[in-house]
Parts: sequence; structure tokens; C-alpha cells
Amino acid sequence: MKLEDSIPKLEKIEGIPFEILMKKIPNLIIDKGKTGKILEILIGLPPSNKLRDFEDGELKTNKADQNGKPLETMFIMQISKNFDRIISSESFRNSRLYKKIKKGIYVPVCKIGPVENWYFHHYLSWDLKKDLNLFKILDKDYNKIREKIKVDLKNSSDCFIHTSSGDFIQIRTKDAKPYNPIYSNTIKRHVSNKNFAFYFKKEFMIYLQRKSGFKPIIL
Repeated sequence: MKLEDSIPKLEKIEGIPFEILMKKIPNLIIDKGKTGKILEILIGLPPSNKLRDFEDGELKTNKADQNGKPLETMFIMQISKNFDRIISSESFRNSRLYKKIKKGIYVPVCKIGPVENWYFHHYLSWDLKKDLNLFKILDKDYNKIREKIKVDLKNSSDCFIHTSSGDFIQIRTKDAKPYNPIYSNTIKRHVSNKNFAFYFKKEFMIYLQRKSGFKPIIL
């Protein structure tokens, strides 16, 4: 499914309370972690274990208020299997991270009040091939994080990696027991005591909103 194929479907469901939307998915129980899954079902996006949700882009949802203000950072991808590529000389443009986020759609989800009252705001899209300013910010962030990782591996008290942030993206722990420490084949040792992941910071979502002239849906 192409990213552009989802646009008419996203427009049809925006602003509709979950109480009504869920009548189309009667056997699915709503909880905090399933809003993305609900959206995929509603727009007909088939399950996939590929790098990106769409054939040509990524689909992201995130907790927001009535005004569309992001209330959390947004998960992108875990880094355990990709760690050695990150600390190599590989550029952002050639990275797995870039391939995943070079194009996408972000849908803020208003999660204020009872679950039945939640709803999807209007979608926002990005394309790093067209938005050179955004590409430059993320490119700078990627390299800043990579350098911070190298510094932490040498100078932190435990010689492990730690939270590292740029303007729009960051890495931090994302794991559950039993933990999955990251092992580096390049360094030949564990570099963390838990798994880590890339996240979009709230500033990324705010950038998309300002650039698009985002107008929230307030019920």
C-alpha cells in the first residue's frame, strides 16, 4: 500500500470519537498501545514485518491533546541489530534510520478523557527528499548522537551508552525484562545493559505542525 493511498481514508476518520470508530472493529480492545494498530486496520494497511509500514513510507501516531500538542516522544526503531552501523562511518543518508523515516505520515491522537472520546487529528506528512531543512536537522542530530555514543563508550563511568539527544531525535532505553543488552561485534563487548531505541522528540511533531499550518480538531 502506498502512502498516498491512505490519505482519503485518513480524512474520513479524523475527528470521529473512538466509540464510533470501534464499531468497525468490534473484537479489538482499546488500550494505550493499540492506537497505531487501530489506525492501520481502519485505513486497510496490511500487517508487515518490513522496515516501513507503507511501501514508500512510515505511519506514526502519538498521544496529543485537543489542540494537537504532542504529549510524548514518538518511538521510531530499536538499535540493537544496527548498533555497529551507527558507530561506523556510514552517513545518515545511507543509514537504516534514514531509510525508515525518509518519508512518512504522522497522525496525532487526542487522548484526553475517557477512551471512548479519543479521536484522530488531521494527518501531517513529511518527505526528507523535499524538505531539505528537515533533512539537515536530522542529519546533524544523527551525527551528534553518534559522536555522543562514542564519547560515552570511552568516558562514562560504566563505559556504556546513555541517552543522547539532538534537536529532533534521540536515543534512550526501550526494553522489558528479561533485558536485552546490546552487544557490539565491532567493539567486542556489551555496550549497554538494556536495549535502546531512536525516538522523535516533541519538537519534531511541532515542526511538522508549524510547517503545515496545522489546525486542530476540537470536539
